[in-house]
Amino acid sequence: MKVEEIESFFKTLQDNICEAIEQEDGKGQFREDIWEHHSGGGGRTRLIQNGNVIEKGGVNFSCVRGEVHPRLRQQMNLSANDDFHFTATGVSIVMHPANPNVPIIHMNVRYFELSNGTCWFGGGIDLTPHYVVQEDARFFHQQLKTACDNHHPAFYATFKDWADDYFYIPHREETRGIGGIFFDYLKPDEAGNSQNLSKDSLFDFVQEIGGSFASIYTHLMHKHKNEPFTDEQKQWQYLRRGRYVEFNLVWDRGTKFGLETNGRTESILMSLPPQANWEYNFIPGEGSAEAETLGWLRKGIKWAK
Repeated sequence: MKVEEIESFFKTLQDNICEAIEQEDGKGQFREDIWEHHSGGGGRTRLIQNGNVIEKGGVNFSCVRGEVHPRLRQQMNLSANDDFHFTATGVSIVMHPANPNVPIIHMNVRYFELSNGTCWFGGGIDLTPHYVVQEDARFFHQQLKTACDNHHPAFYATFKDWADDYFYIPHREETRGIGGIFFDYLKPDEAGNSQNLSKDSLFDFVQEIGGSFASIYTHLMHKHKNEPFTDEQKQWQYLRRGRYVEFNLVWDRGTKFGLETNGRTESILMSLPPQANWEYNFIPGEGSAEAETLGWLRKGIKWAK
């Protein structure tokens, strides 16, 4: 399998997701920004704003090529004297809805290949509700578990735990949302706990995870988009968005790495919401829906059967 086949899939995935989001939103349309990377390659950033459902969202495709950056060489324990080049391609998505009853969602699926033949897949999908709805959380995780189980019996449990640990805000002692799955450095013949998987098999897994996004999120959009909400709920949404910003700017590896290696700033920071608030020492009322949501923001909850 050549990298061009993987790149082609990611382009088609971007197209399909944008079409599904536009159809469910009913008003918003994606605006495309085509860009080139300074080291080679480039991408298509697509932004939707002020729709019926989505206040701001992005679906980004990129395929970047070039010499391995010193920061990445250090991370991968590569010699500074070796002539390594890379190709990195993938799709990244973040959706910030206007209605606080509709959750924030994030997905990233990617592929990385070195000129020496080393390659791996990475990615993940996680849900950040402003108000945790147990039925939605179970639905979300069950969809992911089914997709994972189609490829390896250990994937869901392993990648869910990884997501719980990754999407965690240490300085708040809370998870960013209800988690999902997260995986990285999935290399051919090295993945899984009980069997090795080929590159083709790993790509099949990544395709299924990527392909699951549209049906999962449009279901949640459709379910909650017309529900009424109060100004107090909107203010809570802004506070939860603030937590989202804290994680992305302080803890997210992809954001920090992209900025440190002179990545395209507008595409990297596309994940941030249009508005977020911070209120000093805000404590929700005992027994409130807001307090209940905070109670669910912890690791280790078994949402799927």
